[in-house]
Amino acid sequence: MPLPVLAPLTGFASIEGASQKNGTNLAERSIRDVRIESRVLDAATSPEGAVATWERAVRRPLPPAVMGPLLGPQMLAVMSLAQSVGVPLLTLSTNPKLSEAGNPYFFRFLPSDAVSKAAQARYVVEKLGARRPVVIFQATVDGQAARDELAKTFTDLKTKPVLEEGIAPDAGDLAALVARVKAANADAIVLHLRAASTASAVRQIRKALPGLPIVASIAMHQPSTAALLEPAELKGVCAETAASPASATEGPMKEFAETYRRAFKAEPDAFAAAQYDAIQMVAKSAADLAKSSQAITPIALRGALSRDAYKGLVTTYKSDGKGNMAHEVQIVCYDGTTRIPSVVERYAAPTR
Repeated sequence: MPLPVLAPLTGFASIEGASQKNGTNLAERSIRDVRIESRVLDAATSPEGAVATWERAVRRPLPPAVMGPLLGPQMLAVMSLAQSVGVPLLTLSTNPKLSEAGNPYFFRFLPSDAVSKAAQARYVVEKLGARRPVVIFQATVDGQAARDELAKTFTDLKTKPVLEEGIAPDAGDLAALVARVKAANADAIVLHLRAASTASAVRQIRKALPGLPIVASIAMHQPSTAALLEPAELKGVCAETAASPASATEGPMKEFAETYRRAFKAEPDAFAAAQYDAIQMVAKSAADLAKSSQAITPIALRGALSRDAYKGLVTTYKSDGKGNMAHEVQIVCYDGTTRIPSVVERYAAPTR
């Protein structure tokens, strides 16, 4: 069965896109019960790029499902297209607004920022004891949505950030921002940035404020991000993530990590593992349909994804009725001697 994959192979999210491509490759190799023929297409980072890529990839006869783009604005641009033709649209985008659209064809395989930002803020306040956090977020639609989710939990925890500031994905010199952080007498830094921005921010903060705790977003857990920093610069740095495959020491995740290293000469991350799981769940659902003599159609696959649970590498996936399939978050931290973090805390999706 065909499975188009729309990923950011170029642009500021290309590190994540490369992980998606690799996760797709490993999933395709390991599936036995049904043949998956994925086609990874570059959706870049703009909504227009996502729509153009969709129009090239989704033609009649319709594919049973599509792995959609990573960024929230791109997903918002193609969700209506998926609904209009009736094709399940899977994604790793964490923008919480996607699940508010009421689209029955939407399925998210990383935790929504409504879950991960709550975990991030709780760790900062409850475990680090911070009362004067600074929030630095990417000045994008997704970054603003994440900032809003952080604000909700900080309000619930009766903790008001002393500074909140957005930075562009291509921001370079952050000296003025770091000076404002220092002047605000912050006791923790909360980051929600893409990979390159995260590495740059951590490096510059560490030079000026070497002992200040930093709790970053999922981009920080990526080995490719950590590789941009010296181990000593990572001391006191933590991150929220769905999983840290590179940290695995046993079980299926360790086997996945070892296979990934052999195949790509690189360390795996949560984007690769969640991509692998998403495609595996599609394959399992398709195989189950075939075994019960049902046609593998978009509507049948949508029903299976909406109804069934699937135990993957990262978590057990089950729709909450809004397309959110993943509901657990880990906090990982670096000790300053290695670029591989350790899992220090776990959080389940909060109830509001």
